[in-house]
Amino acid sequence: MEDSPVQESLQKKSCVNCGAALTYAPGTTELNCGYCGHTEQITPSEKNLQELALEKYLNEMGSQSHSEEITMLHCKNCGANQHVEENYKSLHCVYCTMPLIIEDAYKEDWILPGAVLPFQIDQKKAHLIFKKWVNGLWFAPNNLKKAAIDPQNTKGLYCPYWTFDAQLAADYTGQRGDYYYVTVSYTNSKGQRSSRRERRTRWSPASGSISGFVDDTLIKASKQKSGIIPKAVALWDLKQLQPFDSSFLAGFVTEKYTIPLKEGHLEANKEARNIATRWACRDIGGDTQRVSSINMRLRDETFKHILLPMFVSTYVFKGKRYNFFVNGQTGALTGERPYSFWKIFFLVLAILIVISIIVYVSKDA
Repeated sequence: MEDSPVQESLQKKSCVNCGAALTYAPGTTELNCGYCGHTEQITPSEKNLQELALEKYLNEMGSQSHSEEITMLHCKNCGANQHVEENYKSLHCVYCTMPLIIEDAYKEDWILPGAVLPFQIDQKKAHLIFKKWVNGLWFAPNNLKKAAIDPQNTKGLYCPYWTFDAQLAADYTGQRGDYYYVTVSYTNSKGQRSSRRERRTRWSPASGSISGFVDDTLIKASKQKSGIIPKAVALWDLKQLQPFDSSFLAGFVTEKYTIPLKEGHLEANKEARNIATRWACRDIGGDTQRVSSINMRLRDETFKHILLPMFVSTYVFKGKRYNFFVNGQTGALTGERPYSFWKIFFLVLAILIVISIIVYVSKDA
């Protein structure tokens, strides 16, 4: 395990031709200049994905190894912490659109990301996905469709997550259930005798031991009062993770974790217990299983701080804020949508008028 400090600068690279800030081009390994078109290759990292020893960080935060100071803005409305870039285009929170005050920026240490999953689709494509979805919504407010026209409402965000690895071993006790069928006589509703087959379960005691490697248990590392990313869209192929390189962050907002490593580890332990229970059920066999006790042990625990891509679009309707999310890797979209009261009202009114006309014509006939 490499324990020496790692310093990965988050400073932006400038174009050698015009001096403008270079930004990452999603789906490539290039940095592009939006002004003169100059491109630069991102040099592939020769190091492997960094797994950090968990116990050391839980006890001492690694004596600040693998950590770095970054500039942050804290949203007082929803609680999100966002990394400030020199060319920060919009001083508004990505999640809730509340204004962020540049004078409130502060320095803070963070555990340096061990890996990043680069955006695979760009803002233009993400916005087209969102716009197509909005145009297909029934009873959507006109303001929502107008808002979908402006691509600036769709922002790219790197979201922080923890991943945990461990060797898992557990002893369990429970029961194995095997199905069997019996013929049962009964009287039907007509008073006639009949029979049917019913399934029963024969239970027998079971116990044993299971073990295996738990790989990349994914735990969300940030929380907000609003704008929470739904689980339905928070699905990424972690096999495409790249060793951390700040070049992939250029042109995007980066959110800092607000869920501490210790709290994330507790959530990972809950998931590890669920995994152990599934393994125990598989080991018991039969048609169904019951696990009454499980003694789980984890060793050789490691973790990574990783950044995962998401596009966020925010819309306010009648004082309520709605968030829409497009997965920056897969393009999957989800979100809570508002309804237009007047569109629904006039549709119902039109239906009632048509019914009244039909009834009137039928009486005259």
